[in-house]
Amino acid sequence: MDFTKFMNKFNEIERTLSPTSSLRLTFDNISPESEEPDANKRLWGVPVPPFVSDKVVSWIEEEFNEPPIYYNGNAVIRKVENVRMIDRYNAKNPTVGTLYLTATHLIFVEPDSNKETWILHMHIANIEKLPLSTTGSPLLIRCKTFLSVTFVIPKDSECHDVYTSLMKLYQPVSINKLYCFNYQPAKDDFPKSSGWDFFKLENEFRRLRVPNDIWTLCTLNMNYELCDTYPRQIYVPQEANTAMLIGSSRFRSKGRLPALTYLHSNKASICRCSQPLSGFSARCLEDEQMLEAIRKTNPNTDYMYVVDTRPRINAMANRAAGKGYENEAFYENIKFHFLGIENIHVQRTSLQKLIEACEQKTPTMSGFLNSLESSGWLKNIRSILDTSSFIASAVDKGVSVVVHCSDGWDRTAQVCSLAALMLDPYYRTIKGFQALIEKDWLAFGHKFSERCGHVQTDQREVSPIFTQFLDCTWQLMTQRSDAFEFNERFLLILHDHVHSCQFGTFVGNCEKDRLDLKLSERTFSLWGFMANHLNEYINPLYKPDVDKTIKPNLQPQCIKFWRGMFSRFESGVHPREPLSDLLLVSKDHCTSLEDHVQHLTKRIASFKNYISKSAKKLQDATAKTYKEPASEINDNKYNYDRKMSELSSADDDHPLKPTEMSFANLSLNERIDSASIKEEINSVAVDWKSMRNVTACSCSTPFDQFSKKTHCWKCGDIFCERCIDKSIPLPGQDSGKPVPVCRTCFRLVQKTSP
Repeated sequence: MDFTKFMNKFNEIERTLSPTSSLRLTFDNISPESEEPDANKRLWGVPVPPFVSDKVVSWIEEEFNEPPIYYNGNAVIRKVENVRMIDRYNAKNPTVGTLYLTATHLIFVEPDSNKETWILHMHIANIEKLPLSTTGSPLLIRCKTFLSVTFVIPKDSECHDVYTSLMKLYQPVSINKLYCFNYQPAKDDFPKSSGWDFFKLENEFRRLRVPNDIWTLCTLNMNYELCDTYPRQIYVPQEANTAMLIGSSRFRSKGRLPALTYLHSNKASICRCSQPLSGFSARCLEDEQMLEAIRKTNPNTDYMYVVDTRPRINAMANRAAGKGYENEAFYENIKFHFLGIENIHVQRTSLQKLIEACEQKTPTMSGFLNSLESSGWLKNIRSILDTSSFIASAVDKGVSVVVHCSDGWDRTAQVCSLAALMLDPYYRTIKGFQALIEKDWLAFGHKFSERCGHVQTDQREVSPIFTQFLDCTWQLMTQRSDAFEFNERFLLILHDHVHSCQFGTFVGNCEKDRLDLKLSERTFSLWGFMANHLNEYINPLYKPDVDKTIKPNLQPQCIKFWRGMFSRFESGVHPREPLSDLLLVSKDHCTSLEDHVQHLTKRIASFKNYISKSAKKLQDATAKTYKEPASEINDNKYNYDRKMSELSSADDDHPLKPTEMSFANLSLNERIDSASIKEEINSVAVDWKSMRNVTACSCSTPFDQFSKKTHCWKCGDIFCERCIDKSIPLPGQDSGKPVPVCRTCFRLVQKTSP
């Protein structure tokens, strides 16, 4: 089927219809309730609505002699068979399968192993059509998730069609064409509004006890008139007046005046801004007064640090363009520091070299290490951590810090957020880390859409700034695994969805952009999605009461290559199961058994109570028999009925006591309750299947090194994430909390639950 020809014809017809044409009005007014499809009028076996004429149906059937193809509910634009997928570690034995191109994904299916490789178009970084080979036409695809894959398509014409289609699909021209505006979850896991109200900037500053008698809310930016890349709510010193704020904003690049981003418990603060427009000799009294007002908010010291995160040579070069840095002769009581983090262009080149090091065709130890060293990636990561550590140490000692780079939305965001992460244990929780991203990255205007290349833009603006922030966080996690509530998977999910545009959370370059796009109304939130999968992100080694402040070890041997990020798709270089997953499974298993034991303990206590009371009644009855032997009638049936009548009228709290004490009812109720007790015992899996030898789910989906294996708490078997998407309370657990179960067990528990 020529899909392109069909869409061109459809668009041509649509353009000819004016908004008031009769045919368009017919389309608009059609409703399933009023006009059911005509059972006798069918297109490819599917009934069509009565307003679609026979001519239209005939034209489609003549032009397109085969129906549209679907794969897993996705309409397929192109389907190519006998495609070879080349693994660079196993180039001599490529995998042969079918390639499906949909509007959102490129899907490769291996028919023998039933393994699927899904590539989201938004994840594609670049596509390269390699020279024709004897086996076909190779197509090399590199992704922002660091997946690199080559498809060898038998016919060059088919390869060209796939290539041209992908070039149009993977990077939209308009931001309104992004995936998030059309994305709909496969099932209604969460409403569209979920997650958008999880974090409010004023609530986060209220947690920091701001505003107070020293810091206040500035109302000049409520309509983004002071600085359109800042949030509406910015907090400034109480002493700062309107003239100081406006003057400082005009003297700073992009109007990004100094504003509070973190207040420590000792009243030392971190403020952020952009570089001053100082040139070689310019000065601004309002800006100087603004920094002095910030210094006075901290009574601990009579000075503060101004940290320029750039190398000195870069800052000096900017003076020629009328920008630059603060002159200590004009700004009193400040100590100025250059801390040497390279710019976005150096970081982009560094990542490209790192990817080349990971993609060596014949990797050797010396070759990889030399390439890793020459990329400069680890050196840059250490530089960011070093600067962040300097800021955190200063604040911890009671000295306030003002931070800036060039425009204050890249390096400044990195070091301010990492310093807060080191200082405040709240930011090392799942909720706190999300709040930190909302504050220092989203609200204060990191340009996500430009830095991540969401739409077609100047490639010189693309840079892995947020990826470096996540890498630095991972470095801290590896050194202090007990200090973080979240695990590595949490960081990987964040990284992937920042680039996927599946959710609207990271779309746009600033808060104003997101409000103009009405993202909270038109798209789903990543935070709402992650809230449904929190159990996957828990670090089993987390200890909430560890040191309040953490400091990184910056020795060269302590800065590591993040294999889980940059080499996660390479088979053979990962452990069979991640240690964190094994620990989490053990923790969940123990939790399940403890809950089950608690339930059984209560059951046993109930039975003991019943036996004790029954024994006491029996003793009382026996004593009465010995005291009144003459009154006892020697009739077994009469005595039995009398004793049962006494027991029925007694105050008995046994859970299995029948309402009517007859012989028939007693036996029936005992059968029902014994079955209930048996069901409670069997509803919880005592033994869980070992993860070690499980290579595929029961649905035939194979497990690889980054697949999440999840246990069913009822049967103990292992399933993939798609097959264990249900949670329900188990009768045999005391807490009554919903726990993960497979679909089969979910149906069984639903049948037996009252």
